[in-house]
Amino acid sequence: MAPRPREELVGVTDIAGVLRTAIVLDTNVYIHEAAGTLPPAGQRFIDHGLLFHCSVCLAELTLGVANAPPSRPDWTRLRDHYVNLAAAIPGNRLLTPDAATCAEAGLVAGTLARTQNYQRHQWKECLNDTRILLTAAKVGLPVLTANRDEFDLIRQLAPQGRFIYF
Repeated sequence: MAPRPREELVGVTDIAGVLRTAIVLDTNVYIHEAAGTLPPAGQRFIDHGLLFHCSVCLAELTLGVANAPPSRPDWTRLRDHYVNLAAAIPGNRLLTPDAATCAEAGLVAGTLARTQNYQRHQWKECLNDTRILLTAAKVGLPVLTANRDEFDLIRQLAPQGRFIYF
């Protein structure tokens, strides 16, 4: 398997006029937004979309905060940003993978790890991305992500998932 060309996939610029899209945010969207590096078309989705969130992404974000040294000059700002973000998520917009989704994600991620010769450190990243995509698919929503190639490979094994890349 190989990632497909950009023109065969859906990017934010392809549907930029659709402002009220319901969408699940991938972890990298939060990181790009916090850093001010989200492309304008991606920012429009954040500003005007009906946003859903995944507990897998919150775990990845809090792992990053907890792993950052508190001696870092911007650590308090970083912590407060993600604490406030998590607190602002309405309970009815937080999606959590169920047991069946986790099991399917394990099969898909394991298959990709084997067929794509992923290194051991890539297994968990692939598993988390797969859990995010399948959790969103279960409720019929696409995922907004910067990880075009990774999500494309996952989708080739789990075609029920949809994503929009930036």
